[in-house]
Amino acid sequence: MRCAGCGRGAWPFCPECVRGIVVLSPPWCRRCGAPSTRSPTTCRDCPPEAVALSRAPFGFVGPVRRAVHRLKFGGWRPVADALSIAMVRAWEGAPWGPPDAVTWVPLSRRRLATRGYDQARALATAVAPRLGVPRVRLLRRVGDAGPQARRGGTERRQAMRGVFAAAGEVPRRILLVDDVLTTGATAGACAEALRAAGASDVALLTAARSIVSVRAAGTSAYTRRGLASGSVVAPGNVSPVVDASRGRSDPRKPTLGR
Repeated sequence: MRCAGCGRGAWPFCPECVRGIVVLSPPWCRRCGAPSTRSPTTCRDCPPEAVALSRAPFGFVGPVRRAVHRLKFGGWRPVADALSIAMVRAWEGAPWGPPDAVTWVPLSRRRLATRGYDQARALATAVAPRLGVPRVRLLRRVGDAGPQARRGGTERRQAMRGVFAAAGEVPRRILLVDDVLTTGATAGACAEALRAAGASDVALLTAARSIVSVRAAGTSAYTRRGLASGSVVAPGNVSPVVDASRGRSDPRKPTLGR
């Protein structure tokens, strides 16, 4: 396999791409893990209330953004397994007990037919055994909201209402997996459907997150003070995350490798 970031170097990320990876780390919002100069209980970037907690190991920029696109649109399924290692590390630090099941945000039939597989399901399939819990299909789409990329948070939430329904018996505590958290509208709609079917808590785990409110203001969410922007993920087999400003490994931060 070639580098998931540039498509040329070593798997999963070559040294050059490693330097461009942004690892999300405290201080952050305690509920959603958004970068912050302090540690608020909630923030303006939190997903809808139906999502009790969310975590992501990486900022949706640079090599990670390209890797996710290769997973979604390029058929690079092994990217899911590589990203799942960092996702699990990010989840293990969350203030939440073990979930009863891992599920995923399902694609529409049209997109599934076009892509050939569901990238969120691929991530959930890789995450679940690492957490030691079952991966279960708990959601189905009953509508299609269409492309969301050009919609703001309010429009997205309105468009996603009623798009999902529970499938089968729903356990009490669920970890919902998706590729990227943006506004949280999709995850919120999924969580509402799961809670309506009997779930007591729904948390969200994604490979990366993009913070719309900060980007809309013309500021990068991943270069402001409070984020460990010098932290990078070393390539290789179970390699440590290295804080470039300190020149030493930090075992508390996510790792990515095979």
